[in-house]
Amino acid sequence: MDERMHINVSAVDYDKTSKALTRQLSLLEEMVHSEEDFVMTDSEFAFGWHFFVLSVNKSLVQKLVDMMGPDFDKLKGKGTEKKFLTWLTNNLENKSPRFKLAIKEEMESSKFGIF
Repeated sequence: MDERMHINVSAVDYDKTSKALTRQLSLLEEMVHSEEDFVMTDSEFAFGWHFFVLSVNKSLVQKLVDMMGPDFDKLKGKGTEKKFLTWLTNNLENKSPRFKLAIKEEMESSKFGIF
């Protein structure tokens, strides 16, 4: 089984954001000839936001890196995972109301406080 990248998603509209994420990642799968490389949990609602986790196979991210070549390196962020979040955010803007993406492992580290 592929190693996965886990992304915490916070959104004001779960339906629109989850559909936009599914559509964008399905298009990516089509472009790189891949299948079933991501999965999303159901949302939990708190403080006016929906929280859920998106898990993406790292092989899918690597295929995007290979396809984009030097353009991927130009994306904002330090490291492949951060650059992937930038790419995903850029492709979701204007397709979903307010949302935020963060790498799950980083949010759980003591560097960012206790979660």
